[in-house]
Amino acid sequence: MGKINYWIDALLQYGMRCGLLPAEEEIYARNLLLDTLGLDSYEASGLKADEEIPELSEILEKLLDFAAEKGLLEHNSVVYRDLFDTRLMNCLTPRPKTVRDTFRALAEEDVRKATDWFYKFSQDTNYIRRDRIARDRRWTYKSEYGEMDITINLSKPEKDPRAIAAALKMKDTAYPACNLCKEAEGYAGRVNYPGRQTHRLIPLTLTGEQWFLQYSPYTYYNEHCIVLSAEHRPMKISRDGLRRLLEFTEKFPHYFLGSNADLPIVGGSILSHDHFQGGRYTFAMEKAETLWSFELPDYPEIKGSFVRWPLTVLRLDGDDPEKMADAAAGILAKWREYSDEELGIYAYTDGTPHNTITPIARRRGKAFELDLVLRNNRTSKESPWGVFHPRAEYHHIKKENIGLIEVMGLAVLPARLKTEFEAVADCLVSGSDPAENDLTRAHGPWIAELREKYEDFSEDTVNALIEEECGRVFVKVLEDAGVFKQNEEGFEGVKRFVEHCRS
Repeated sequence: MGKINYWIDALLQYGMRCGLLPAEEEIYARNLLLDTLGLDSYEASGLKADEEIPELSEILEKLLDFAAEKGLLEHNSVVYRDLFDTRLMNCLTPRPKTVRDTFRALAEEDVRKATDWFYKFSQDTNYIRRDRIARDRRWTYKSEYGEMDITINLSKPEKDPRAIAAALKMKDTAYPACNLCKEAEGYAGRVNYPGRQTHRLIPLTLTGEQWFLQYSPYTYYNEHCIVLSAEHRPMKISRDGLRRLLEFTEKFPHYFLGSNADLPIVGGSILSHDHFQGGRYTFAMEKAETLWSFELPDYPEIKGSFVRWPLTVLRLDGDDPEKMADAAAGILAKWREYSDEELGIYAYTDGTPHNTITPIARRRGKAFELDLVLRNNRTSKESPWGVFHPRAEYHHIKKENIGLIEVMGLAVLPARLKTEFEAVADCLVSGSDPAENDLTRAHGPWIAELREKYEDFSEDTVNALIEEECGRVFVKVLEDAGVFKQNEEGFEGVKRFVEHCRS
């Protein structure tokens, strides 16, 4: 009993030291923790206010071990432990109004101060799990288009078989309707829905509608935020949506904001809820060079350009966000109806629409910049996953949709690749047959290519080589997703479309 009191005190000290818990609420928070842990008594551990305490991850692990021993967890597995440690952290987390009042007060001074505070707050509450994100494997790849970011995502926990089985037995519920709904704020969670008791939302008004700002719990890049509609409605790229992107950058000029496309295959993983993603990070696409410029007769004050990037990017620059939104909406309308049969681009097949865009807004000083990435989700017998989708030969590394984050130049690769790449390294060094190992079998053709390309593999260099070649594959994947290819035929196709937009 005595030891658990130390870990309770350590968590309270953590909360007070990082500013989550006012000192005058210590007793109240302690009693919440005791109740959560099924305890009805407490003795001070003697932990002093200036004494060094363990990292938050260790504190929570000890409390979770106690909860498991006491039978407070249905199963002692990651899903149930995550639900319970969120309950523990909720005992320290300020209520939504307090968080919003603090954000607004800081924003009145400087909006950067407000986002700096809110991002740190989201980490301090363990809503953003620093310890897991630190385990993500990250590197860069210098391509002909710029320096690409690569990450193997290890921060999102894998569900254990018992949790999966429990989820299948659960009755369907429409509350919250999805992981992005405003109703998630404070929700305790269940085996098929993450605990969100420490989750907080900042209200925003965009084009006269209520939206909310939050951070992604997995933060694939610095200050990775999500801006979501108060209404649960499907994703839709429209003039209003484009204007919202620009308006957000008026309010948060240090952040970019973009949207996934609004069609399957080329859209994101959640198309059921209208939302954007942004943050404080410079992607390779933002730094991509301009190949040539064009003008739009109806918008002489707006500069258009075609960007050297594996996907097809039309960039607009101007000072007036209303005219920028009008010009972009005009290009979108033209693109939705545009076909180029020579290049396999069809706006419709059997009445099904295929053309849309992935838009990204940012500021260049006082000016606005809007990237329109042309997308097409047509499938065929030869390409059932998508004509403008990663080819099957690359599926061993990247089979998933190319969404907003990948479009900008950051590959978010599945966790399985960590162990598979380790096995690939062993296979290359030892010279073994990849078909003999379940972890390398799918990578067999790639391993054969590497053996033809390189003469020797050593334990000191093989991992860097795999990272380099993985980056090369990612660029090929992005090129596959480009509707107009980076060659003379593709360039001529882009020029035809731009001329169509000018007419």
